[in-house]
Amino acid sequence: MTTRAGTISAATSRRARWSAEHRYYVAFAAALAAAVLLGFARTFFLRPWYPEWARAHGAPETFFYVHGVVFVGWFLLLLVQPSLVAAGRVDLHRRLGQLGGGLAVAMVLVGTVGALIAAGRPTGFMDVPAPPLQFLTVPLTIMVLFGTFVTLALLNRRDPQTHKRYMLLASIALVEAGVARWPFGFMETALPVPGIGMIELCVDLFLVPMVVWDLVSRRRLHPVTLWGGLALIASQPLRFLLSGTHAWLAFAGWAVSLVPR
Repeated sequence: MTTRAGTISAATSRRARWSAEHRYYVAFAAALAAAVLLGFARTFFLRPWYPEWARAHGAPETFFYVHGVVFVGWFLLLLVQPSLVAAGRVDLHRRLGQLGGGLAVAMVLVGTVGALIAAGRPTGFMDVPAPPLQFLTVPLTIMVLFGTFVTLALLNRRDPQTHKRYMLLASIALVEAGVARWPFGFMETALPVPGIGMIELCVDLFLVPMVVWDLVSRRRLHPVTLWGGLALIASQPLRFLLSGTHAWLAFAGWAVSLVPR
């Protein structure tokens, strides 16, 4: 009787644990999607309701409508995938995962081309006072991080804990573009660390739930959380240091020249 009770208790504990994990990943995906929605509400999602703001602060090129749709597709997929697993539809989750791999490739291509288009404008990146060739390190670094994390996630798709954390890291890297457009005055606050401002700090704070979840569920950090998180944080001052070098400016000028005007 004791053995049976223990078995039932263990099974109940496993169900509760998996239920909590599913809720965590769905909530995290929803938070990332909300961050993007908030940032791009006036220039993309709710553009018809903010025509003057969109004209003044939104990208003028038609290409960026495609860019926006592709990137929205990623965050929708990020929200749907853990929801499918929570609903027991692992088969559909895997099929959509194949679509996600193709979508990730499209995002790297679209994101890179979009960054080069913006850097080649006479006015540079929208609402960014930094010289465009220097600022180009930001979106291109994001694309490198995103592509690397997604590749590692796909290579480790048979290890769910590793796979899911890499997918979150890839999405956290992407969310910076949305965070940079949050309509809060404090986002312009300077910080004493070169290359890290309030925008970067807010992006880094998305790592905190990953750390907390690891400590609660594992009592230690998962290696992906530790090393992937450190890589994301370290990329911020490193891209700042790189942006002003002659080598980078020469490369950026050549890359921008590849995009027809």
